[in-house]
Amino acid sequence: MAALSPHLRQATPVVVDHAHGCEVFDADGRRYLDFTAGIGVTSTGHCHPRVVAAVQEQAARLIHGQYTTVMHRPLLDLAERLGGVLPDGLDSVFFANSGSEAVEAALRLARQVTGRPNVVVFHGGFHGRTVAAASMTTSGTRFSAGFSPLMAGVHIAPFPTAYRYGWTEEEATAFALQELDYLFATVTSPHETAALLVEPVLGEGGYVPGNTAFFRGLRERADRYGILLVLDEIQTGFGRTGRFFGHEHFGVRPDVITIAKGLASGFPLSGMVTSADLMSSAWPGSQGGTYGGNAVACAAALATLDVIEDEGLVDNAARRGEELLAGARQRASSAVGDVRGLGLMVGSEFTTPDGGPDGPRAAAAQQLASSKGLLMLTCGAHMNVVRMIPPLVVTADEVDEGLRIWSDVLAEV
Repeated sequence: MAALSPHLRQATPVVVDHAHGCEVFDADGRRYLDFTAGIGVTSTGHCHPRVVAAVQEQAARLIHGQYTTVMHRPLLDLAERLGGVLPDGLDSVFFANSGSEAVEAALRLARQVTGRPNVVVFHGGFHGRTVAAASMTTSGTRFSAGFSPLMAGVHIAPFPTAYRYGWTEEEATAFALQELDYLFATVTSPHETAALLVEPVLGEGGYVPGNTAFFRGLRERADRYGILLVLDEIQTGFGRTGRFFGHEHFGVRPDVITIAKGLASGFPLSGMVTSADLMSSAWPGSQGGTYGGNAVACAAALATLDVIEDEGLVDNAARRGEELLAGARQRASSAVGDVRGLGLMVGSEFTTPDGGPDGPRAAAAQQLASSKGLLMLTCGAHMNVVRMIPPLVVTADEVDEGLRIWSDVLAEV
């Protein structure tokens, strides 16, 4: 008899029987409010009728057509449709299955296009679990421990995490850019640096938003030295932050973005997007894969884009996100040192009385919330941040319900 790996640890005790919207139900019919969204994946909620219909129709026509063997209409339609939402100048897409694959594709492209070996990542970033992606991940050692040596050529600069440093955002930003310049002077010459890889909002690193001055500083340095600015929009993309892409908050132009998670409402689909000029400079044979651009996943993505547009979900994420952040801040107890976020990415950081990270209390709060019917996750280097990631279809009433449960949890924990 086979069983799941014991290292696939469950964040909640729930075994789901069925789900719709922001609600999941277990085999006994108990209802839970889902503020995890499959770690930001089910953007249109669970089993949105239009996504379900698109998937059913496509599955009856073609389930899989490997895209270097044959083409299919959902793949071509999705590439064309993405042109209406992607940043200006980014008009060429390589589809894969997972975020890690998209990140590794971006790394490969950056090295091939620039002819440079190194990449700079930022403290707290999460980019995946495969070897190269894990080598560029700094949100926790659990993602890269135990299979060294890791990929060479990765160098780490600070992210402006003001709360961690005990500074203002301006001070943290000035420090981060100063240290990046020092890294260029002492560790990796900018003329040997292919890319800067960064999330607009740290995800696994603790739900820490970036800011305009920081990202403009990265853009200026990338332009000065001919470095590619690669933005990991895997968790922040497709409306999650209240803008279609997270970097739009900061007025910065990326050279490459990576996408996944909310793109296909739960079906495995990811992509690396850049300009046609840059994409054409990739080496022949460097892109491919068996399942990338799967027909059913592409159909789900097309339906997802329709739902996001027709139901105004980006605007809903902005409005509900403001309510969620304000409510979480209002209800924060003395055990919560900081509440932060952007759109429907809200994190509450638990700290000890002396200001240190309090992972055990965060875990207790997350588990107690599950027992009360609110599903959430933890994140951060010390796993001391409880994060709220509801689907983009979340209503004002559901935000209020989640906050009421969270208030009860904080009063008890």
